[in-house]
Amino acid sequence: MPTSTRSESGKKIASEFVNTSSNTISFKSALLALVFASLLMAFTMPSFVQRLFRPMSTAMGITGSGGGSPRPAIPEGAEKATIGAGCFWGVEHLFRKHFGDKGIYETRVGYTGGDSTNPSYKQVCSGKTGHNEGLLIYYDPTRITYRQLLEFFYKMHDPTTANRQGPDAGTNYRSGIYFHNEEQEKIAKEVTKQANDQWYKGRIVTEVVPAGPWWDAEDYHQLYLNKNPWGYECPSHFLRPFEPLEGK
Repeated sequence: MPTSTRSESGKKIASEFVNTSSNTISFKSALLALVFASLLMAFTMPSFVQRLFRPMSTAMGITGSGGGSPRPAIPEGAEKATIGAGCFWGVEHLFRKHFGDKGIYETRVGYTGGDSTNPSYKQVCSGKTGHNEGLLIYYDPTRITYRQLLEFFYKMHDPTTANRQGPDAGTNYRSGIYFHNEEQEKIAKEVTKQANDQWYKGRIVTEVVPAGPWWDAEDYHQLYLNKNPWGYECPSHFLRPFEPLEGK
């Protein structure tokens, strides 16, 4: 074979080797990028997708750090407020974050507004018991008022969607105020009317009814987002930048 032919053949083989190596490197780079993107999506997937995997018991992956703590003593003179505003994890988290050092003694997530006795989370989620996911707040009335709690309640969730909060649908996610006495009933109806007129233009569907029996939710639900900072939060749970209510 002539020298020039051998030279051209060698160049061709070398060129094919470089191209093959380049393709192999490109394929590996693409594969690594795909793996990285998948991991990134796993850690940042939308909260409504996380909601689909919301566990029914501690046996399904819930971390339990901080669980089982004894309930703090409630001082004499404390008052209580009961509300429902969707997934109780985020409701509790926002109230404690905003009022934790401003007069709230204790909060408990649980079930109210239903018919059965001591329901489980799974039973409540089925919609067959009539219960709502609620938040029970014990507070110092000398530092915070019932009105302030309710105004915050109307700012931190969407009270215009019946039996729904964000992507969470069902009667256990309804918006509700459960008053404990006549004074609370009066204030609840006043604040609801004002918020409906001024903030929501007549679209509020919140139920305002007497408080019935309360059942604490299972221990792993209590302070859930403190124990699981990356846990599910309803996307409708955020503070709306409303102007103060008029005629307070």
